[in-house]
Amino acid sequence: MIKHIFYITSLFVLLGLTVQAQSNQFPSQVWHKGQIVTVNGQVYQGLVKYDLENNVVQLQDQSIDTFGASNVSHFEIFDETYGGMRTFFTLPYALTGDYETPVFFEILTEGDEIVLLCREHIVLDNRGMGMYGPMTMNPLWGPQTGGAYKLAFNYYFILDGKIQKYSLKKKELLDILGDRSDEIDLFMRKNRLSHDKRGDLLRITAYYNQIK
Repeated sequence: MIKHIFYITSLFVLLGLTVQAQSNQFPSQVWHKGQIVTVNGQVYQGLVKYDLENNVVQLQDQSIDTFGASNVSHFEIFDETYGGMRTFFTLPYALTGDYETPVFFEILTEGDEIVLLCREHIVLDNRGMGMYGPMTMNPLWGPQTGGAYKLAFNYYFILDGKIQKYSLKKKELLDILGDRSDEIDLFMRKNRLSHDKRGDLLRITAYYNQIK
């Protein structure tokens, strides 16, 4: 009887560790239900995994096929970890230097006046590390990761047809939204919105498009 109880307890511990390990994975490390649309209009559906660092996206159906950003118009995934549909478009941009290449951007909010984009990446967070240090939590979006790594985001705006990287400074944000900066500043203070958090930036951008 004791052995039986010990076996059941051990099984639940192992299952718990497995669930925790899966939940600690980042969105780019797992397969998602989704679809890929190529530049010539072909649509492929199946399980999708993306790699923004190398600007490639994979499709798992009968086999695994890899697509580069130059061959993809956009792709969509249903993210069960963080919830909801996410859409990524290919746009020309110079990540390094002056030479533009096809790059994947996630579309956070669209509007007639301005578009908010982002690119996620995984970073090492050395703050609070130690045996009794707090578990790392992504401050912008998502649950605890249970480790020293977290998701971080680079944000971009499309304004007047050009992609502009945003350095997460409030003054720069108000400059970008300059013709409505007073209203945006009041909206942020009234709703206690931050200039450097994913969800807040989405609300701010949507509000700007609304009042324009």
